[in-house]
Amino acid sequence: MNVLVLDGNQNQAVASVRSLARAGHIVFAGEAASWSKAGWSRASSSTFRYPSPHHSTDLFIQAVAAFVRKHPGTLVLPMTEATALPLSAERDILASAGARLLLPEHKDLLRAFDKNGTTRLAASLGIVVPRTVTVQSLEEARAHSLRYPVVLKPCSSEELSSHGKVRTAGRPSYASTAQQCEQAFREVSSRSGAVLIQEFVEGEGTGYFALMHHGKLRAEFAHRRLRDVRPTGSGSAVRESVAIDPEIRRSSLAILAALRWHGVAMVEYRKKHEDPPVFMEVNGRFWHSLPLACYAGVDFPALLARMVEQGDIEPQAGYRCGVRCRWFLGDARHLIEVWKGAPAGYAGTYPGRLRTLWQVLMPVRGTYHDLFQWRGPLPELGDWISLFTRLITKRSAA
Repeated sequence: MNVLVLDGNQNQAVASVRSLARAGHIVFAGEAASWSKAGWSRASSSTFRYPSPHHSTDLFIQAVAAFVRKHPGTLVLPMTEATALPLSAERDILASAGARLLLPEHKDLLRAFDKNGTTRLAASLGIVVPRTVTVQSLEEARAHSLRYPVVLKPCSSEELSSHGKVRTAGRPSYASTAQQCEQAFREVSSRSGAVLIQEFVEGEGTGYFALMHHGKLRAEFAHRRLRDVRPTGSGSAVRESVAIDPEIRRSSLAILAALRWHGVAMVEYRKKHEDPPVFMEVNGRFWHSLPLACYAGVDFPALLARMVEQGDIEPQAGYRCGVRCRWFLGDARHLIEVWKGAPAGYAGTYPGRLRTLWQVLMPVRGTYHDLFQWRGPLPELGDWISLFTRLITKRSAA
């Protein structure tokens, strides 16, 4: 089967290209840029450049549809919300062109991408959630009696606008006082239609990963984060496969069943010692730490492709615990973030500088890498080139 993997500069795209090629598929790596990490992989048969959905979703859809007409029956796999949203919204156009997609109903996809909606859903299912308010103006924010510290985040990571563009809403901000909250609201609301204000929950970030068939489980996986790119809890740099916490499993499956989820998803929590896990959000797409699941024995991209070909698959069971995987550039960024110090308003425990330096510089035997492989090192090189290109572009623009 032909498979078009979009968002080729994402780590999960590299893992998907490698996985699908091992499974015998012909894989094309797509990206809005002229090159991508996934496109540099030996597993990629060819590359495809498309217009960025951040500039025009219409042109993006037209380009993908044209590609599929040349390769009928191609499975199109989005790796981010930026491509998943327009693909889902215009799935009829793509289906008529001959594309295969594995997505839930569009309304269910939108529910999953709505952080306020999934928080309400989790609470209705008896799952512990942070105290949460959604506001659209500074006056609304002032009207609520907030208990500090709080986190302010966009209601959706990506927003599909009426102007035919996808807008990235960006990262959360933190506040420990009313003044900090107002400053953070102004910053977050400038890039998001609505702002979620949640009580700050300290603890270890943990996730439950699943492949679902119309709300029914087909494969699952769990890991614990050892180091995050940003120590505030955003994107893992080093993580290890672990046995699934029964409470997290129960809660996650309840949420995904209620969403009638079809495809892959990650459900994220905060867990502190023996306290109940606190629901954070649903990511209804392939996740950045996907390489670890593949190394540990849950080959999500290949399983998803088999589900597309066969209509369904038998539930999968088991994987290796204690497998460790590292995103090298992400770990370097973690070190930089630690040395910069905690962001304004952040109330959680922040890692120490010297201890972090020791942890990052001392390799652990047996650790796999998200991108680097001896037989295919170019995606790792591409990761660093991409970073330096962005830094040079940013400095030139300034």
